[in-house]
Amino acid sequence: MKPLGPPDSHHLNAAHGWLELGDADSAMEEIGRISTASQIHPDVLAIRWELSARDQDWDGAHTIAQMALDLAADQPGPWIQRSFALHELKLTEEAYECLLPAAEQFPEETTIAYNLACYSCQLGQPARALEWFAKAQAVGDADRLKAMALHDPDLASLRAEIERL
Repeated sequence: MKPLGPPDSHHLNAAHGWLELGDADSAMEEIGRISTASQIHPDVLAIRWELSARDQDWDGAHTIAQMALDLAADQPGPWIQRSFALHELKLTEEAYECLLPAAEQFPEETTIAYNLACYSCQLGQPARALEWFAKAQAVGDADRLKAMALHDPDLASLRAEIERL
């Protein structure tokens, strides 16, 4: 999908800026200024997803991510966001199954492999979780991922194994 043009692109950039500053209300105001036709643009949906996630509105986040996925299945973000929302809705098995095709489509996307490791761990499959974590380390910054994993509650039961990696 082609990028947004002005003035919608200006409102989108402003919304990004407000989010970086931690002002979700101002970000939402800027999103509201975007034209009706552009409200379903994947970049706008990404901001809406972020706002829903900040509010822990996981049903809304899931709906938004599914809309984005329908429009931009060639991008990893919507795949990741949809599964994350499912996981937060305590639908971790569905989150895993929904993200699995993305691992094949985006083999270099560290977040996909990392999240699959988290979901596998939460589903009581430690060997599979460690395999996914190793894949994430192979394509990403291994030291940064290890440090992150050692503090991730989704991987808590694997901390000893991860520490040895």
